[in-house]
Amino acid sequence: MKYLIVSDIHGVLSTLEQVLDFYQKNRCDMLCILGDVLNYGPRHEVPEGINAKGVAQRLNGMADQIVAVRGNCDSEVDQMMLDFPVLSDYLQLVDNGKRLFLTHGHIYNEQHFPKGHHDFFFYGHTHLWKLEQTEQTVVCNTGSITLPKGGNEPTFAFYEDGSVTVYRLDGTPLKHLSQSF
Repeated sequence: MKYLIVSDIHGVLSTLEQVLDFYQKNRCDMLCILGDVLNYGPRHEVPEGINAKGVAQRLNGMADQIVAVRGNCDSEVDQMMLDFPVLSDYLQLVDNGKRLFLTHGHIYNEQHFPKGHHDFFFYGHTHLWKLEQTEQTVVCNTGSITLPKGGNEPTFAFYEDGSVTVYRLDGTPLKHLSQSF
């Protein structure tokens, strides 16, 4: 299967549309959202182009293709707007025998890994993309498509058959890793 993995949409429809264009062009099977879907939170400036209702409507139209986890800015009110579950702290997928752990990053992260073996660990929250292989897992922070930090560009990730690529919002690849263990 092909998974497009995105975090920190923060209610901006224009950046989401660019990600969904990549999703459709690459015939992805599932959209994995790592939290902070609609709300931008009190620590951020109001993002340009915020349209939380539009984001909800757009994602609800493809709810059967989405799995999502709760970010620190997601709440029960957000869940009321969405037709797919968004309040779990993490989820685990198994694809061709590879274990993928998906979370937002405010509970489980590189300083607080979940127990058990995971071939791939995906998170967001920091708005800083990262892709590296440790001795035991491939770690990927998808960054943010809306509010990237540290001078980074908006980014998201793509997973297929044991390989991960981090992409710029325009679809240009930044880094690719294939699991080598």
